[in-house]
Amino acid sequence: MGGSTGCWVRDFLRSSIGKKGVMATTGLMLFGFVVVHLLGNLQVFLPDKHALTEYGHMIKSKPLVLWGARLGLLVIVLLHVATAIRLALENKAARPVKYQVRRWREADYAARTMMVSGPLILIYAVYHLLHFTTGHAHSNFNPDDVYANVVTAFQNKAVSLVYIVAMLMLAQHLSHGLWSMCQTFGVNHPKYTPTLRFASIAIASAIAVGYISIPVSVMLGILK
Repeated sequence: MGGSTGCWVRDFLRSSIGKKGVMATTGLMLFGFVVVHLLGNLQVFLPDKHALTEYGHMIKSKPLVLWGARLGLLVIVLLHVATAIRLALENKAARPVKYQVRRWREADYAARTMMVSGPLILIYAVYHLLHFTTGHAHSNFNPDDVYANVVTAFQNKAVSLVYIVAMLMLAQHLSHGLWSMCQTFGVNHPKYTPTLRFASIAIASAIAVGYISIPVSVMLGILK
């Protein structure tokens, strides 16, 4: 019984539908992380300038939870990336038939942008960790003052520009990802297609605006 169940699960995960399911599920988890991370970062705008720093200290005060979350996030990212690569290779090997020309063109565009923005976002995420978590890429890093780290980092226009570009790529990635996730989970009725497409773009744009507002506010002197 257990063996047959294991075979069924293995066969499902090897199928195109199974891979898309893994892609959508891990994507949803990463989307949740992006939203929670944004809400934490937006504390930089609170009147109490120590709020963001205290939030960072609170997280670091629970090492088991912190490292559990980090390892879990790493596994999710690896699954997402590995599945994306496998699906991209399968799509490349496939050949579109004539009556699906338009659909395949749309799929090719989505896949192309996702496969470009995805790796670039991953590279930036590594740099972001070195910048704000470990401090190796931060010239004035202070482990005891998260707020100061944010402000001093984004006072460098080059750092702010790279961050803004990365968030724009994230928005593009999310807009395609959220739409694809809806299709994978079966939320793709023609009646709701325009609304779902608009919602995917709107949500991704709102997230990008939230993140970008931080370096822009530093450069404008609102945060200092």
